[in-house]
Amino acid sequence: MSSGELSETAPDGAPYKVAHTDEEWRERLSPEEYRVLRRAGTEMAFTGGYTDTKTEGVYSCRACNAELFRSAEKFDSHCGWPSFFSPLAGDAIIELEDRSMGSVRTEVRCATCGSHLGHVFAGEGYGTPTDLRYCINSVSLKLERAE
Repeated sequence: MSSGELSETAPDGAPYKVAHTDEEWRERLSPEEYRVLRRAGTEMAFTGGYTDTKTEGVYSCRACNAELFRSAEKFDSHCGWPSFFSPLAGDAIIELEDRSMGSVRTEVRCATCGSHLGHVFAGEGYGTPTDLRYCINSVSLKLERAE
């Protein structure tokens, strides 16, 4: 999808666990967070706050606080965005076909609120345990540091 309009329901037709009106999302999120999370935007490469972060903890959805990724699965891909080889749990995210930008990619969304997080790519030779690279916008995430 990633055309700028996100659905208010999950791919199975069920409502998301966390749902707000467009106006409520605009009030809850900064303009950049709203652009990326709710309009499927992308932050500029190498500008996000978590691109090179090595801090241990759990990365949550900035829109709804759902836990998405662990720092233990984060790796240096040098692509300009935080990269993970696996989500925290299989049901933490939703993967959808994305035909925008003149190619076919796999979009990654938060399974709890439907917000756009980034994309996942396979077979790029990074040598990760899953051979996947979840390329996620920093602005879509919030790091909860391990104690």
